[in-house]
Amino acid sequence: MTEKHQSDILNNWIGQYKGLLFKITRSYAFTPMDRDDLFQEITVQIWRSIPSFRGECAVMTWLYRIALNTAIRFSQREKKQSQNKIDIDHANYVLIETDNTSDDKLSWLYHEISKLHEIDRSICLLLLEGFSYKEMAEIVGITESNIGVRINRVKKYLTDKSKNYDF
Repeated sequence: MTEKHQSDILNNWIGQYKGLLFKITRSYAFTPMDRDDLFQEITVQIWRSIPSFRGECAVMTWLYRIALNTAIRFSQREKKQSQNKIDIDHANYVLIETDNTSDDKLSWLYHEISKLHEIDRSICLLLLEGFSYKEMAEIVGITESNIGVRINRVKKYLTDKSKNYDF
């Protein structure tokens, strides 16, 4: 595969699925700088994976798996690094919302999703994207029945939390 062909594929995929990638980025990175870093890492991983894509699954599934795995590694690395520093970045993010999104419900939802365990967060995002239980099970690597149980728990958690929030 030529570098030009690989570049064309990358540009096409990013253009077509950037909304999906932004949702994952926003759910795993909480400051604008971290979001930029994570999006760049996801893009690099997609670039590296293009030659090995065999078309055995949908492009969206392939990209989601790459983005999700990259986001989880990023999140784990950030947790390790943040154990030895003061969490001033998060405090500034809470005080000054730099995102242009003015939808309070959406901001609340992303905030609550960010509190979930990594697997539950992933499943929640997959559910919001409309993936089937079978597709979610393949991407996350757990059984379909476990997916159903986790989705019910996440729905209950979000429902309970929403009762305390005045929209």
